[in-house]
Amino acid sequence: MKQLRIKIIWLTVFSIAMGFMEAAVVVYLRKIYYPYGFQFPLTPVEPSIGMTEFLREAATIIMLLAIGILTGKNTSQKFGIFIFSFAVWDIFYYVFLKLFIGWPESFFTWDILFIIPVPWVGPVLAPCVVSLTMIALTFSVIYYQEKGIDVHLKMKEWILLIAGALVIILSFVQDYLKYCSIHNARYSLPWKDTLFNEISTYVPSSFNWWIFTCGEALIIAGIISFIKRARGRLRVCS
Repeated sequence: MKQLRIKIIWLTVFSIAMGFMEAAVVVYLRKIYYPYGFQFPLTPVEPSIGMTEFLREAATIIMLLAIGILTGKNTSQKFGIFIFSFAVWDIFYYVFLKLFIGWPESFFTWDILFIIPVPWVGPVLAPCVVSLTMIALTFSVIYYQEKGIDVHLKMKEWILLIAGALVIILSFVQDYLKYCSIHNARYSLPWKDTLFNEISTYVPSSFNWWIFTCGEALIIAGIISFIKRARGRLRVCS
């Protein structure tokens, strides 16, 4: 158990450090592109910077995946550690932005969350809720496996988690896709054109909390299913 605590502490430290690095980069970008404060519509970004930003986001995911693959004992733990690191990184990214530049103003401030393969947008509260759910799942998986219970995520649980994640992603891209369909806009890939040029008038209009809540409910159902099964195995073993 002591080894597990040390592992979690270092994973947390690593993820917080990544959150700091991410926030630092965003502070520099906002000084250049949003000197009077970040807001929509998005400022077009020249291809060289756009491509760098696109690859930076991809590299961040690869780094978080790598830490899960290197640290976890099995597939469930590897996945759990990946999403734990992702969640802590994401939360502290906003913590450091608030400390550095006083942003976001509130949990309901809109942000561009991701740009792969298209822009994801939503209130800051939404990714924070997802991150807390990720942390809960990770602790559930690691806790029972460290108790000596050989419990892996079953197919039903994987389906619930993946379906929930896809529904949540839909809630993040839905407003943007709606805008594109109405205005016949085309998202510019950073290696082909100026990033955000085609959506330079896009201002988020509404976030679909119903879709988001449905996605969260599916993920929570997957977590509850796993915990119930793990508790049952724990009772049998003891």
